[in-house]
Amino acid sequence: MEYRVNLALPAELNRFEDAGLNIAKCFNCGTCTAMCSLTEGERSFPRRMIRYAQLGLEDRLLESAEPWLCYYCGECSKTCPREAQPGELMMALRRWLTTKYDFTGLSRKLYLSHAWEAGLLAGVALVVLALFLVPGWLGVPFGFAMVTGEAARHVRLDLFAPKHVVHVADWVLAAFLLFFLGVNAVRMIYYVRRGHRDRQTRLSDWVGQAHQLVVHAATQKHWRGCEKEERRRWLFHFLLVSGYATMFLLVVAFLGAFQRDGADFHWTALFGYYATAALLGVTLAFMRDRLKKQAEISKYSHVTDWMFLVLLFLTSLSGILLHLARLLDLAWPTYVLYVAHLMIAVPMLVVEVPFGKWLHLVFRPVSEYLTAVAHASERRVVQKATARVVPATQRP
Repeated sequence: MEYRVNLALPAELNRFEDAGLNIAKCFNCGTCTAMCSLTEGERSFPRRMIRYAQLGLEDRLLESAEPWLCYYCGECSKTCPREAQPGELMMALRRWLTTKYDFTGLSRKLYLSHAWEAGLLAGVALVVLALFLVPGWLGVPFGFAMVTGEAARHVRLDLFAPKHVVHVADWVLAAFLLFFLGVNAVRMIYYVRRGHRDRQTRLSDWVGQAHQLVVHAATQKHWRGCEKEERRRWLFHFLLVSGYATMFLLVVAFLGAFQRDGADFHWTALFGYYATAALLGVTLAFMRDRLKKQAEISKYSHVTDWMFLVLLFLTSLSGILLHLARLLDLAWPTYVLYVAHLMIAVPMLVVEVPFGKWLHLVFRPVSEYLTAVAHASERRVVQKATARVVPATQRP
């Protein structure tokens, strides 16, 4: 298979990082690969990825799952004799690949233009605000126009934001996310599989390894194979993902029980407390690490890294403040915080999740799945070839 060389690729990749990368610094000594605890078999990252980038082999990078198999423990950057920052290059590759998988082009806008990112987030937030202001002017029973009489004295979310209306909006949002995440995942699979046309995978390989998607999405277990310090980050990451998943399920699947119309308490709030504690604690810890800049993964922070943490922190904080205001039966503070919470959470879900940094939560499990399918196919081919070999003791 022939590959075209893109001489502008190194300069293009430099636009997706903040570490001042110079890919030409690397002389391909292999120290990074030797130090990586996850290198095995065909996984020779980041050395091979760096070489592809230096040579301008854009298609080879597109056809590689390896950038997503790296957890950026930083050992490669610590030991690089040329200080070429191979770990940061892998991070830049993941951002670049995200823009290639995204068919809308929005990911590229978000990564390369702060104005686009801020504008999209602000635009969606204003749409959310309008949904609570405009209906009242049009005579629709929804939003701030309903805060009169009893609703102004006591919390009445059933009047301000009826659950049946909010629930429909939640499912529409979930369908929106599922569509874009699904399409991007399929495009990733297409590119990676394009680079392995010679491998004779069967349906049984795909079905037999399907559980890898769930396992790696839930546990990111290969992260535990990194250095000891990274196991702490694995735990934090697990808490972050479990907290986010818990809150998402409460809002989308169990809104009828989770959103209370008055000031009463419901046991589902206990799950919300766990999610809030996990999200607030982990985001604060990660922001502290990025300010201290001691760990390799925290030394260089792209704007999208900070946006990821800040939006998640503000979503969790506004959510718990809203909950407390409702329990205290503070009507107006509850309504204002309800809208403020959605003005933070909805833009994060609409903009950042399907087009920004959150996409690694999909691409990493998919890459592990594709790798597992390839290995299953190889094992089957080897076993078949071995079965054809007649043992020497049985030969005439």
